[in-house]
Amino acid sequence: MLLNAAHALDHLVLLIFASAVSLIAIDLGVDRWEDLMPYTAGAFLMFGLGSIPAGRLGDLWGRRKSMLLFFFGTAAACFLVSLSQEDWHLAISLTVLGIFASIYHPVGIPMLLRHAVRPGAAIGWNNLAGNLGVALAALITGITVSIAGWRAAFVLPGLLALLLGFTFMRLAPREDVSPAKQKQQKDSAPFVFNGDCKRALIVMTLAACASSILFNFTTNSNTELFKVKLDGLLESPAQIGFVLALLYAGAGVSQVIMGRLTDRFALRPLFLGVVSLQVFFLLLAAFADGWLFYAASLGFMAAIFGAIPFSDVIMVRFIDDRLRSRVAGMRLGISFFVGSAAVLLLGPVVKAIGFQFTLLGLAVIACLTLLVVSQLPAVPRVLNLTAQPNT
Repeated sequence: MLLNAAHALDHLVLLIFASAVSLIAIDLGVDRWEDLMPYTAGAFLMFGLGSIPAGRLGDLWGRRKSMLLFFFGTAAACFLVSLSQEDWHLAISLTVLGIFASIYHPVGIPMLLRHAVRPGAAIGWNNLAGNLGVALAALITGITVSIAGWRAAFVLPGLLALLLGFTFMRLAPREDVSPAKQKQQKDSAPFVFNGDCKRALIVMTLAACASSILFNFTTNSNTELFKVKLDGLLESPAQIGFVLALLYAGAGVSQVIMGRLTDRFALRPLFLGVVSLQVFFLLLAAFADGWLFYAASLGFMAAIFGAIPFSDVIMVRFIDDRLRSRVAGMRLGISFFVGSAAVLLLGPVVKAIGFQFTLLGLAVIACLTLLVVSQLPAVPRVLNLTAQPNT
C-alpha cells in the first residue's frame, strides 16, 4: 500500500505545475502560459536521466534506503518550489523535484514485484494508483489554487511526502543485503540474456518512449486543451480539475484490466489492440468538440494508460530480480528523456500549430508504435524468477 501511495505521490507532484501554469504565469509576470511550459522541462529531463543512477542505487545500495530518499527528497523539493519568486528560481526547483521523483519507478516497482505471484495484476493496481495521483493533481491543484494560491498546491504534497516517508521508515522491512548481492537460489535456473530477451528489451524501450511522449503531451496539456475544446462549458479551475480527475480515474481502470489480462493471455495481441485504440481515439479527438471530445479523450487516455503496464510486464518476464532496478533505470532514463523533450516542445508546438494538429501528430506516433510492438517475441505466460524459482 505504501509503494502504491508513493506512485500516486510521484505523479501528483510532477503535474501540479501543468495544472496551475496559467496562474503561475500571471503571478510571475509571464504573458502566456505556453512561454512558461519549457521551465518544467528540466523536471522531466531529470525524471528520466535520474532513473539510471536511481536504478543502480536500488540494486547496489538497497531499495528501502532509496525509497526513503525518494520520500524526504520529494518533500524538500516541493517546499523549494513553493518558495520560488522568479521564473529561473522555478526552473531550478522543478528540476530538483524531478531528480528526487526519478527514484520511484526503477526502485519502487521492482520492490513491489519481487515476490508477486501475479505480476500483471500487481502492476495494474500500482499503475492505477499512479493515475489516481495524476487525477488528484488536477483536482487538488484546481481546488487549492482557488482557495490558497499555487504555492499551497506544492506545500500540501510536500507534507504528504513527509508523512508517507516516516510511515515507510517505521513499517517497511529492513534489507540485510542489497538485491545485487543476494546469492542465486539453488533451485533457480541461471539467467541467460538471449536473442529474444535483447529484442524484447528493444521493443520495450522504443514502445516506452512512444508511451512517454503520448503521456506527457496529454497530461501536461489537458488543462489548457479542455479550456479550448470545452469552451463555455467549464468556468473555473476547480471545475476543470474535477472533470480531469474523473477522466484520469476512469481511464486508470484500464491499467488494472490490462494488468490482469497480461497474466492470462499473450502480450503481443493485447499490446497491439491497446495501441490501435490510441490511434482511433486520438483521431476522433482531433476533430471533436464539446462533450463528444470529452468522450474521445476518455478513450485515448484509457488507451494510453492501458499501454503502460506492458513495459513492466515484459521486464518481469525476461529479467531476473537482481538486475531489474538497473534495467528499469536504463529503460526509464531513455523513455523519460524523450518524454521531457515532449514537455519542452509542448508550449511552442501548440502555439505554432494548435491542438488539432498536435493530436493528429500524436496519432501518427501511435501508428509507429504499432510497427514496433509487432516485433515483440513470444514469451511464456509467467516468468518471475524470484516468486517461482522453478519456472
